[in-house]
Amino acid sequence: MIGELKPFIILLVFGNIENLILAAQGVAAHVDPFGLACLSLIAVLFWLFVGTFGTKMALKYARYINFIGGFAIFVLGLQAMLESIPGILSFF
Repeated sequence: MIGELKPFIILLVFGNIENLILAAQGVAAHVDPFGLACLSLIAVLFWLFVGTFGTKMALKYARYINFIGGFAIFVLGLQAMLESIPGILSFF
């Protein structure tokens, strides 16, 4: 089974980074931590079910999934950096 999941290792690593980026964006936007935690838990459970039942079907699309996941992380990181520029400039 580990061999079957090997194409998704990079997505798992970057998925954790994406969670950190989203959490940082929530803190910067002063979002209610309890609400954010509840929504995050719902999203994690949703992806658990998708991963459990959709892995066999998704294996043939592993390259596309990795690219889309990596691109989403890149866009979210870029968005977080661009939104933080005014705060950085006001510091000086």
